[in-house]
Amino acid sequence: MASKRGSSARGFRPPPISVFLFLIVLGPLLFLAARSRFPTPSSVASDQNVSNKQSLDWRKQLAIQHAQSFFTKEVIDAFTINKQELEPWTLDNFRRNYVSYSWKVDGSDNSGENNVTFPEVHQIGSNVEQETYEDKMEGGSRKGDKGTKDDLLDGGESQLLDPAKYTRRKLREKRREKRAAELVQQDDEARIKLENAAIERSKSVDSAIIGKYSIWRRENENENSDSTVRLMRDQMIMARVYSVIAKSSNKLKLHEELSNRLKESQRALGEAISDSDLPQSAPEKIKAMGQVLSKVREELYDCKVVTQKLRAMLQSADEQVRSLKKQSSFLSQLAAKTIPNGIHCLSMRLTIGYHLLPPEKRKFPRSENLENPNLYHYALFSDNVLAASVVVNSTIINAKEPEKHVFHLVTDKLNFGAMNMWFLLNPPGKATIHVENVDDFKWLNSSYCPVLRQLESAAMKEYYFKADHPTTFAAGSSNLKYRNPKYLSMLNHLRFYLPQVYPKLDKILFLDDDIVVQKDLTGLWSVDLHGKVNGAVETCGESFHRFDKYLNFSNPNISRNFDPNACGWAYGMNVFDLKEWKKKDITGIYHKWQNMNEDRVLWKLGTLPPGLLTFYR
Repeated sequence: MASKRGSSARGFRPPPISVFLFLIVLGPLLFLAARSRFPTPSSVASDQNVSNKQSLDWRKQLAIQHAQSFFTKEVIDAFTINKQELEPWTLDNFRRNYVSYSWKVDGSDNSGENNVTFPEVHQIGSNVEQETYEDKMEGGSRKGDKGTKDDLLDGGESQLLDPAKYTRRKLREKRREKRAAELVQQDDEARIKLENAAIERSKSVDSAIIGKYSIWRRENENENSDSTVRLMRDQMIMARVYSVIAKSSNKLKLHEELSNRLKESQRALGEAISDSDLPQSAPEKIKAMGQVLSKVREELYDCKVVTQKLRAMLQSADEQVRSLKKQSSFLSQLAAKTIPNGIHCLSMRLTIGYHLLPPEKRKFPRSENLENPNLYHYALFSDNVLAASVVVNSTIINAKEPEKHVFHLVTDKLNFGAMNMWFLLNPPGKATIHVENVDDFKWLNSSYCPVLRQLESAAMKEYYFKADHPTTFAAGSSNLKYRNPKYLSMLNHLRFYLPQVYPKLDKILFLDDDIVVQKDLTGLWSVDLHGKVNGAVETCGESFHRFDKYLNFSNPNISRNFDPNACGWAYGMNVFDLKEWKKKDITGIYHKWQNMNEDRVLWKLGTLPPGLLTFYR
């Protein structure tokens, strides 16, 4: 046995140590060399990603460097935030950025628990930080902490938020602060303007005028200050309608009740024109009337009958208005011609005094100024002594240089002595005055003047002097105002013959006898008429005093030559260029239209309508 073991021990020889070292050292080197010579696909992909990332990083850095020269740091930060928010939409990205962790994604339960990446850990941390912030805010509100969200952020909370979101929020806060500052500034400016306007207005307020207790009174007036008054009037109208219907329907009880309520409403309304004038019992009367009207409507309402009654009431009211208008026109004309008892015989006494004067004392001084073109000349045609005196004296009182004003008065034969005597006894200061008699103008006859020829015709005499004219107001003519005998006087038509009356004057100011001068009229002579004959004041509004109010545009002679919307003007204070008048033959134009209007159908009575035609353009 021993011999066998020894022989086997001698037969096995261990390998030398050099071979062992060779295998340990050179084997891994050969493996690594072979691996580097034949790269794996994963290593190739990673190398490509690194090279692409380096190329993209290099381009991005170059673009940012160029953009920084055009945009501010805040804009660059905003671009960076938008880039982070617009990254590719993948399941991991959606779950990481938008989906709540209480949601579950099918097929990703284990992977979501075992394979948590760094971005997910960061998002989880952000959520934990947000919950910590909300807990702090809730805890602060419960404990009565007066600190704000900005105080928490300034105390270190900004370290828990994403830098991009923190930057975006700071930008919003800056914009809010800037906008708030602008609003505060605008409010201050508006307040200052209101204060200045109030101060300026308060300076113009007359504290002595009774009732002006507030400078804002007009602006704060109630536009519906008469709403209750109008309601009561409407109720009274309907009460009258239903009262008639109830009586005709033999509803005597309703008729009596409506009559009683109507009387109560009339007594409550009285002369009130606004709600403040109504008594305290007015609301009760309105309520009672409303109840009665509601009851009557249920029993008697018939749309056709109510409409007929309202139409009849409207026609009756319209007739009453027309009658009152005619009565008012007549009374106004009567008041205008009535002379007070104290001066009833004034014209007669003045005329007697004038004829008792010797001829040498009947002349006015400064007669050499009557034809001086360098002075200011006025034409005044009137048969009213006092009216002419008011016009002359008011002009002289307001004149800066009275000695340069010359008044040319023309009156009729009846008032010639009285007019002269008045101004001889009451001379107008240093001004020049001259009185003439229209009957002394021998050239003004029926062969030359169409108006005089028409006034002598039988048709005109019948129109003005026929004895069977209607005497009642309701049946009177619509032209009652123009039937006044003054329209028969040539003094009204003499204004169309100014160059013939004053042949040596170049410019004259015509004044009617119903005006009162309140300012110096010297500046009117320096007005440039631009080749026009008549300088007048327009009197038309939106539809008032236009040509269609005076002329008959149904006549072709009028409709072909004039514009119905042309603006009218006042024939009571006019500057006339007598040179241009003669060149354009204004008097001849007037004669042409007067001959065409012999039957009095082209325009309304008066001197303004023919004046509109004569001086048209």
